[in-house]
Amino acid sequence: MMHVRTVFVVAAVGLMGQGASAQQSPAPAASRPAAIRSPEVHADHRVTFRIAAPKASEVSVSGEFEVGAPPHAMQKDAQGVWSVTIGPFPPELYEYDFKVDGVQMLDPRNPAIKYNRGPAAISSLLDIPASAPRVFDMRPVPHGKVDIRYYDSKTTGLTRRIHVYTPPGYEKMSARLPVLYLLHGADGEDSVWTSLGRMNVILDNLMAERKVQPMVVVMPNGYAYGWDSGMAADRQQADFEKDMFADLIPWVQANYRVATDRKQRALAGLSRGGGQTLTVGLRHLDAFSRIGVFSAGNNNPAETFKDVSANAAKVNGQLDLLWMAAGNDDFALPGAKRFDEFLSANKITHSFKTTPGEHTWIIWRQYLNDFAPLLWDAKREVGSR
Repeated sequence: MMHVRTVFVVAAVGLMGQGASAQQSPAPAASRPAAIRSPEVHADHRVTFRIAAPKASEVSVSGEFEVGAPPHAMQKDAQGVWSVTIGPFPPELYEYDFKVDGVQMLDPRNPAIKYNRGPAAISSLLDIPASAPRVFDMRPVPHGKVDIRYYDSKTTGLTRRIHVYTPPGYEKMSARLPVLYLLHGADGEDSVWTSLGRMNVILDNLMAERKVQPMVVVMPNGYAYGWDSGMAADRQQADFEKDMFADLIPWVQANYRVATDRKQRALAGLSRGGGQTLTVGLRHLDAFSRIGVFSAGNNNPAETFKDVSANAAKVNGQLDLLWMAAGNDDFALPGAKRFDEFLSANKITHSFKTTPGEHTWIIWRQYLNDFAPLLWDAKREVGSR
């Protein structure tokens, strides 16, 4: 989740009648400008970025491949095309942006973009492939399905959208499956765990390797109301939590074959969603037995979670898993460490690890890959409740 950007997109659409198109022929190939390729990934993992901006005086590119580094200046050729070749970079999926005369913008030659719930934090995407499949690369294995569904929320008075993953062969299964409720971060929405997190691909691969039990994954919108609603943050959180228990979970149980036993229900999230996971999950252990927190914590847990520490023995008795992780260069690391220390001081069983990386999807995809196999025994029979 990179820094907030303002993006200016100008689109021009030309309409031509059928008769006119029959009378006009395409310009000769020799007179058409050459197509601009950007980004171009080379065999050695260097990358060339290009953009046509003949009237610009200064153009640069920056991205997650070098977070915190100064932008790379680009050079203009005689045709007004700016370019630069940088790297090599490790195989990964990165966000990046151009800056043209001070204006942050997408790469107009690249259709792959990161989008979010509001008008901020939209970026172009660069995929540098690896020689061997990464945890989020599609492989020749059985694939699950991601449904886009809608449910009526009495809490908000709105029809809300969710993404729901069902595992390979779900249609032929009769047993009820464990269910993971998976939350996104700030400015995200319900599609981001599949579009950027590639959670469906990660779970398909893990199931093919028999590392995880078949499960349903529910990805709701972590905001109760739209980005332009003007609703206060505390109301957003309170109504999201109320909706989860009054509307979302009952709807999922009525429409999918999921277990109703808390032992087979988990909650996890990243960044803001990780904070929601702690706030909701630790206070609703009657509903969730397993919790995952990616890049999140709390700066004053002794005060904020004093009700949890006061009932530490009960929390330990109900929790089957509390797993936390954050990057070494993650701005959420201090809060995550404080929460780890708070849990340890109150003797609440949990695990916490740090990994190389910053506050980006690069580590969150890996965290899901590490966390999912810990949820339920892959060799155990699926519950029938």
